[in-house]
Order: sequence, then C-alpha cells, then structure tokens
Amino acid sequence: MTSPGARPPRVSGSIRVPGDKSISHRALMLAALAEGASTVRGILPSADVRSTAAVLRSLGVPIPDLDRETVSIAGVGRSGLRTSAAPLDCGNSGTTARLMAGILAASPFTSSLVGDASLSRRPMRRVAAPLQAMGATIAPSTDGGLPMTIHGGPLRGLTWHSETASAQVKSAILLAGLVGDVPVEVHEPADTRDHTERMLRARGIDVRSEGGSIALVPGATLLPLDTEVPGDPSSAAFFAALAAMSGGGTIELESVGINPTRTGAFNVLTRMGASIGFEDFADVGGEPVARLVVSPRVLGATTIEPQEVPSLIDELPILACVAARAQGETRVTGAGELRVKESDRIAVVVRNLRAVGVDADELPDGFVVRGSDRPLAGRVVTHGDHRIAMAFGVLSVVSGRAIEIDDRDCAIVSFPGFWEVLAHVTR
Repeated sequence: MTSPGARPPRVSGSIRVPGDKSISHRALMLAALAEGASTVRGILPSADVRSTAAVLRSLGVPIPDLDRETVSIAGVGRSGLRTSAAPLDCGNSGTTARLMAGILAASPFTSSLVGDASLSRRPMRRVAAPLQAMGATIAPSTDGGLPMTIHGGPLRGLTWHSETASAQVKSAILLAGLVGDVPVEVHEPADTRDHTERMLRARGIDVRSEGGSIALVPGATLLPLDTEVPGDPSSAAFFAALAAMSGGGTIELESVGINPTRTGAFNVLTRMGASIGFEDFADVGGEPVARLVVSPRVLGATTIEPQEVPSLIDELPILACVAARAQGETRVTGAGELRVKESDRIAVVVRNLRAVGVDADELPDGFVVRGSDRPLAGRVVTHGDHRIAMAFGVLSVVSGRAIEIDDRDCAIVSFPGFWEVLAHVTR
C-alpha cells in the first residue's frame, strides 16, 4: 500500500470508456419501437441497460445478448408490444422505469413496473402525473415509488409545464406522445439532456425545440437506424478528474459524447484549472463526439451554480472529490435532485468525505468542500451507489490509496471493468 502522504501518481494511456448509458437505454427502446431492423454498435452492457433489455424482452421484443459489439434488433413497431404475464423488473434503473412508463402508458394493456429496494424508494409521481393527464391510469406505491401499475391505452395530447428539470420526465412524455401518436409539448424550467429529441429526429420524428419548449408532432413513421453509441461523458469524467488531480502525464479519452447538455463537468474541471483539449470532432447518430486530452494543472476551488447542475448532475460526486484536492472552498447549490438518486448523494458524499479526512458540510440542496493536501484515509460506505464507489476510488488513487471502498462491485452498474482501467492508467 502506498503511503497516505504520497505524491499523486502519474497517469498515461488512451481509454475508450463504455458507451453512453442514457443513449444505450434510448437506442434499445427506439429500436424496439421502430418499423424495421436496427443495428447498434458499442451499447453499454451494464446492469442498468440490461434491465431495459430484459423489460423489452418481456414485452415481446427479440433483444439479443448485449455482450456483443454489434446488436441487431428487429423492431416490433409502436403497436407491437405485448403484455407481460410477470411484473417488469427495472432493477436499479430509474431511466428504465420512467421512460418505459411513457411507452407503456400508450400501450393497450396493464403492466406492473418493479425494482430493487433502492429504485423502489425513488420518486415516480413526477412521471405519473403527466401520463395520467394524457389519459393513462397509473398507480405508484403508497409512498410514490415502485411497484407502479400502468393501465395504458389511447392517449390525448398534452402541454406540460415541468416543475423540476428532468430529462427522464420529458422523455417519458415524448415517448408517450410517440407511441400514442398524439401531440405533446414540454416546457422545462432549465435545459436538460436532449438525447431523446436528437435520437427521435434521427429516426424521422418531427421534434421541435425552442427556448425551454420541446414539442413532438405526431404522424411520422419511426424509422430503424444503424448507429453507434458514443462514449459516456459521465464515465469519462472520472478519468478526466483523475488526470486533473494526477502528479503528471496525460490521459486520452476516445470518442466521448460531447452533447452540450452533458459537458458541464468538463467545463467545471477546466474552470478549476485542468487542461482539457477537444480533438477529432465527429457526428454519430445526431450526437457530437470528440477525443479528450486531459492533463493536470494546479486546481482551485469553484462555485457550481443551480443553472449548471442539470448538465453535470451525475458527475457531482467526482467533482466533490476533486474539490477535496483543490485550493479553497467549493460550493454547490441547486442540486436537491441528488437526494433521490441511487442514494442520497448529498448526505453520502459529505459523510464519506468527512470519514476520510476532508472538511465538508452538507447543504439542503448541495454541499461545501474545503480542499487541502492533507493525507486522506478511511472507509467509504457506498450504499451500493456506483458513482460513489468510482468517485472515491479515484480520490483514493490520487491521495495515497489509503481509502477503502466497501462495495467496489457496484461500479458494474454503469462501468464494467472500471477498476481494471483505473489500475492500467496509474500503473
């Protein structure tokens, strides 16, 4: 074991991070609903995406093994899903539950969505409300989570003003409009991930975005598409952060999705002083991609404002760990959504930072982290949250490898092979 006070390791290597999780979910769903066969390369074979594949199989879609580099899917069309005799198990995947709720709301049969203990506690009323307004009958559990029963059928059009900026709620409404062939319009309080809109347009659907309004026009055929899934920017952020905090060297991250709604973490790392270059730009299935070249600089604290949060919500645990090694006080507000992720990420991040020796405070909708170069050591309790495990795994490597992670295996949810890649670039 390296001494707790050791200098951060040098890094080197070129990494192709796993396919984007958000796009992988949507690629499976849209291929399933398309009129014809689609081919998808580089899909993420993680536990969450496997949950989406399993749900679609239960609904009669022939989804092949996701461990293949190329997955071919024969779409059943928007009216081709069939009722499942068993409940539809979404595992730990909120994306599966919420987006499938939109699809099932327009499907003329009854379904039951279930999940593991963590997912069952996450809020579903926010997605149930607009779908009920469209005419579906939806019954979440008494505490607003899963199990959730959906009696689908013909829907009516909807204009919905979201109180919370949520790409999953927006996507559920768009998918309900798609399958139900009715007009929908969503007004967001802040911009959120626009993968669903981009992917629908690439498949022939008329989706219009203007300001904070997104509208789907019915009547078009959902076309099959042969495409590739870009590298997940949320996964890439862990290695960009590693390089930023390292003792020297460079990490290259190949074919990373740089959708403007997903690059907030890279913007913050640059603002904190990291050197991040973008090269080899390309367009893949409507999504922009690039190669990222990241190397360390002296890091300073920053303030992450509420309007930035939707573009980096999943990266806040790793940014908190970067803040622990930056000079000054980093403050994050407007991130109350973190409390209803796989864990209460505000409480869990702050509790674990303190456990390893970092000066940090919890805010109602965020946290404050005061950086230092003091030795860090202790045991991190992940609560089965993959992003907590990976964030503190990176912090352990750069601070002397004296931080113990209680559940390293949970990283498989979004990044199979994470620990092996981490060891490879720091050896």
